[in-house]
Amino acid sequence: MSSASVSPTTTATGWMPLAVLATAQFLVVLSTSIVNVALPELRTGLGLGPAGLSWVVNAYVLAFGSLLLLGGRSGDVYGLRRVFLTGTALFAAASLGAALAGDLVTLVAARAVQGVGAALLAPTALAMVLTLFHDGPRRGAALGVWGAVSGVGGAAGVLLGGLLSDAYGWRSVFWVLVPLAVSVTAAAWRLLPADRPRGGRLDLPGALAVTLGLTALTYGVSGGFWPAVAVGVLLLALFLALQRRSADPLVPVRILRTGSVAAANVLMALLGAVWLGLFFFLPLYQQRVLGHTPTETGLTQLPLALTITLASWATPRLTRRLPGRAVLAGGLVLLAAGLAWLARAPSDGTFLSALLGPSLLIGAGLGAGFVQLTALSAAGVPAGDSGLAGGLVNATRQIGGAIGLAVLTTVSLTGGYRGTFVAAALITLLTILITFVMIRKDAVR
Repeated sequence: MSSASVSPTTTATGWMPLAVLATAQFLVVLSTSIVNVALPELRTGLGLGPAGLSWVVNAYVLAFGSLLLLGGRSGDVYGLRRVFLTGTALFAAASLGAALAGDLVTLVAARAVQGVGAALLAPTALAMVLTLFHDGPRRGAALGVWGAVSGVGGAAGVLLGGLLSDAYGWRSVFWVLVPLAVSVTAAAWRLLPADRPRGGRLDLPGALAVTLGLTALTYGVSGGFWPAVAVGVLLLALFLALQRRSADPLVPVRILRTGSVAAANVLMALLGAVWLGLFFFLPLYQQRVLGHTPTETGLTQLPLALTITLASWATPRLTRRLPGRAVLAGGLVLLAAGLAWLARAPSDGTFLSALLGPSLLIGAGLGAGFVQLTALSAAGVPAGDSGLAGGLVNATRQIGGAIGLAVLTTVSLTGGYRGTFVAAALITLLTILITFVMIRKDAVR
């Protein structure tokens, strides 16, 4: 697909599709975090234990993450707009199914189908953004918007989830997604420009291997079931072997050799682990330890959401004056400091003494990290591989999040909430170290 096949004729026509695509990305991230505040009510309503609660989150994240590569490739093969619309419609139907679920199995199945819909719409949405805004300050501004909605969606989900679950119960956090998804589908149908499919084939054996491998690996890590971990590792090794032999692989070697794509995806996986773990455990910590109601938990996320938004807006402007690696590392340092501060919060702390300071540091770090790594993942990628690049960076974020959540859940069994925040800070420090090893000093200015 050439870059001219989806190209705005004026600035206005470019920003309107961006608004639709950014709203779709917001919806995807929102659906990950909106459930978290409702987890205590879900546990009571459906009689769930810790493993069941984690699978309500991981069913979505795993389906989403493991199928993102297939979703991105499908956009290149069948057309970005067509696959995007299919994904939003499927997401709306699955959200309705989750709202009506009467047991854990039905809810987990609906969440998995939600993840499939998200895996179709998220990479194609990012690919259309990258194609509409091919270079220069406009791409930087567009990615700033993208980073903002990605970060704010997590905090906004906690806020909205708290307000809804407190007033209307846990089912309301799924009901609210239905009209939002339908609205995005209708707006996309009217406003998104058509594009020309590139053709080709999908690597279905590779998609099956990576999906089953990641599911087995996450299940094994979360439950301490090491045979499942071994099966997951073997299936992922099979996936890599299939990629080398396939005529149309999900992850062609050429894209990993482009610019800083490989490094950006490694770092995004680690940041995804911190991001998902934070928005899973922080609401539980606030309700179980600090005694906050769901509404209070949601409202106290507002400073975090605002800081993520400001940092996402400021990051592209900072990179015009400072090396991209320095901006990324600086943001990660703030994130690590905020997590370490959060780990020291007392059990009888107040919002001002225990949460506000860490929230500001964490928000600044997440905003800078998401924007910079998204830009790095697309730097130098040809327009014809934009769907693949969008799928890859979203996949590594979600896969890292799923495996990271499994690891942090295991840590929480012995170290409690403090242990999980310390572990998240250590993962962030590892990310900083890898940044200096793998990213060039002049990357993404």
